[in-house]
Amino acid sequence: MNEIVERLTQQAGLTPEQAQKAVETIADFVKEKFPMLGGAVDQMFTGGGSNSGGSGFGGFGGFGQ
Repeated sequence: MNEIVERLTQQAGLTPEQAQKAVETIADFVKEKFPMLGGAVDQMFTGGGSNSGGSGFGGFGGFGQ
């Protein structure tokens, strides 16, 4: 999750706290709307998918690109 927070601070001009809250809000939204993806979302946002490009998103849905 640190990489996406870092990118949000650099590219969107958010503070680290704002970026962290944004990522948490998006993760919660996705888990609420798509419960079957809950485990995958948790892995993506905790860096579980970082082996496939280092984004933490594992390329899922274009996020890691």
